[in-house]
Amino acid sequence: IARGLSNQEIADQLYLSNGTIRNYVTNILSKLDAGNRTEAANIAKESGWL
Repeated sequence: IARGLSNQEIADQLYLSNGTIRNYVTNILSKLDAGNRTEAANIAKESGWL
């Protein structure tokens, strides 16, 4: 997400389905209380996770 990859690009790299990645991203956004992928990446960076 932090690299700006699409769900499909992430799925291709991890050999998972696009739907699986979509679910993972939805869960990440929810757990971080982030409104979008950029906000989630910023939260992760500020928290020292990246």
